[in-house]
Amino acid sequence: MVKAIRNFFKFLSAIIALAVVVLSVVIGLAVYFNSPPKSKPFPIEESMRLEKDGDLFIKIRDGESALSVGRRLETAGVIRSQYFWYFLFRLDDEQIKTGSYKFELPASQLKIRSILTGGEQILVRVTIPEGVTLKKTAGILEDSGICEAEKFLAASSSKEILNAYHVPGATMEGYLYPDTYLFPLGYPAPKVVQAMAETFFLRLESISPEVASISPSELNARVIIASIVEREYRVPEEAPLMAGVFFNRLKIGMALQSCATVVYVITEVQGKPHPEQLFNRDLEIRDPYNTYLRPGLPPGPISAPGETALKAAFYPSSSDYLYFRLTDISTGRHYFSRTLDDHIRAGTLYVKGR
Repeated sequence: MVKAIRNFFKFLSAIIALAVVVLSVVIGLAVYFNSPPKSKPFPIEESMRLEKDGDLFIKIRDGESALSVGRRLETAGVIRSQYFWYFLFRLDDEQIKTGSYKFELPASQLKIRSILTGGEQILVRVTIPEGVTLKKTAGILEDSGICEAEKFLAASSSKEILNAYHVPGATMEGYLYPDTYLFPLGYPAPKVVQAMAETFFLRLESISPEVASISPSELNARVIIASIVEREYRVPEEAPLMAGVFFNRLKIGMALQSCATVVYVITEVQGKPHPEQLFNRDLEIRDPYNTYLRPGLPPGPISAPGETALKAAFYPSSSDYLYFRLTDISTGRHYFSRTLDDHIRAGTLYVKGR
């Protein structure tokens, strides 16, 4: 009996010793494969590159598998083994998130995995100025690497997005708030549009809490006026006066006669450079957006109005002015008048700069 017990303990000790050896080997191999290679990485593809600061930039494609990413990382010399990389992903259900990433090298596989599954993407700061159009916004976003201009414009015309925000026009022109945003590189265009639209309605609600109670058509009229005021005013305190002038004209059935709408036709419809000055021939361009020829509101907004212009459209100054004209280019101040004779005497027709 005693001998049997001794043999059992000898066998148990051998098993424990073997287990310790195996465990030590496994831990050693895990530590080895988890650690970064000693040689310098050498990425050879466009979607993976070494930055000037030595960090690695990598773009994870939509629907790309963990094995595919591991293969790319091993080929580039960033990790030791794609198979250990894949083994790590078999341990749980965490998935790699699509997007663009940047991290410091050398880095362990666990560290890289944490970044790619945590969605710690590169964020790009982009500023959309007040008064820009959808086309110009699209160009800014594309130049920043956020999304393609063509896809942004397509998303801005999406019926699904237009219906979601009850926008009656053909595009989201005027409904995307001009602000500074942080977007990931290669961000889906519909999400960019939605983020800017959400910001617009949040800002609009803070400007005019009663906005939720007005109809989409009434809101659209206000946004159109705001977009015109945005492209007309230079001195903020004059913006409510300008909005008041436009509403006064609408009340009596007078054409809005906004220089900004003519500039919109020249730059956005005709694709010509921004004019420094308008001439009579410009005011005679036949287009639905030319408010010198077409009475009432243009078909839609002509720019992205900011806070000042939106406030002016919702809280216009009460006056009997029907005209205004830029008289001081250096200060941007306008002359407001009640009669056409006064307006004509005010001088040359200038337009707000680019």
